[in-house]
Amino acid sequence: MSKKISIAIDAMGGDNSPDKTIKGIKLFLDKNKTHDDFILNIFGKESDIKSKFQKYKIKSNSINIINSNKVVSDAETPMTAVKNSKNTSMWNCIQHQLDGKSDISLSAGNTGVLLVISRMILKMMNEVSKPALAGLWPNQNGMNIVLDLGANIECDDQNLVDFAELGSALFKSLFPDEKPKVSLLNIGSEEIKGTEMLKTTSKRLKALSSDKNFIYNGYIEGNNIMSGDSNVIVTDGFTGNIALKTAEGTVKFITKNLKKSLTENIFSKLSLVLSYFSLKRFKEKLDPRKYNGAIFLGLTGPVVKSHGGIDSIGFYYSIDLCYRIVKGNLMNEIRKNLNQSSD
Repeated sequence: MSKKISIAIDAMGGDNSPDKTIKGIKLFLDKNKTHDDFILNIFGKESDIKSKFQKYKIKSNSINIINSNKVVSDAETPMTAVKNSKNTSMWNCIQHQLDGKSDISLSAGNTGVLLVISRMILKMMNEVSKPALAGLWPNQNGMNIVLDLGANIECDDQNLVDFAELGSALFKSLFPDEKPKVSLLNIGSEEIKGTEMLKTTSKRLKALSSDKNFIYNGYIEGNNIMSGDSNVIVTDGFTGNIALKTAEGTVKFITKNLKKSLTENIFSKLSLVLSYFSLKRFKEKLDPRKYNGAIFLGLTGPVVKSHGGIDSIGFYYSIDLCYRIVKGNLMNEIRKNLNQSSD
């Protein structure tokens, strides 16, 4: 019998927890009733978690509850919170992974604290100098991996090369039937554009481009991120975070104004009825809950950060992401990429 996929979940992090996290867990269990290849290790106040399990009528042999009375506060600064974080649900979640009892960790708690704790406990891979925060981003043909989304404000060419290796490995683990195609985010697609650091990075990525590793597609501009020509977009954390927040704000602006336009009079309401299914598909394509879960890469094990304000459906998607990452053997893909680049 093969080893079960083991996911450590901080049930207490983020807004409206543990209600939303437990409801998200229920959704995952309901959608995977026919699977017996996973175990969910739930960390938090045992009495609260058991109470929610009774409330939502959750019964499963795939659940393991580990009591953790302390919780990381979202109000504290990362450094202050880290000092008080030992034996919290978040800390114990990551420690469980270090001890080899879980394959991956998930939390909707304080991002800064989660990154620092993960780095303290799991440590960096020897071949990687900085961790990256990677996220899923829809494109015309499917899905992008975009990194870094905010873990590192300043990066050099080696960091960006590492991010390309990590991001393409993540893409292969999630989408094994597709080839990772890497592009470097820049202010233009021409080779003369950009800083000297970006030009150096581009030359190095071109030299590493291969069918076994990733295909390097050169520079990409912000307006082409979702074109689908490339599926792994590499940049520094400052630029990546701005790009992400801009995209999120644009989606909110479009959906809010589209809804307003379609409900302002009787004629627009009639058009809403006639185009209901098309609009439903449009909404589902842009639903941020489906892309919930940023992945810390470069550590000795994967850690997923769920958005703190997401609802139970979004948290379900982050659990599903964890399941797919482990099933796709991410760490093995990362090691293969790093070994190929060092040959």
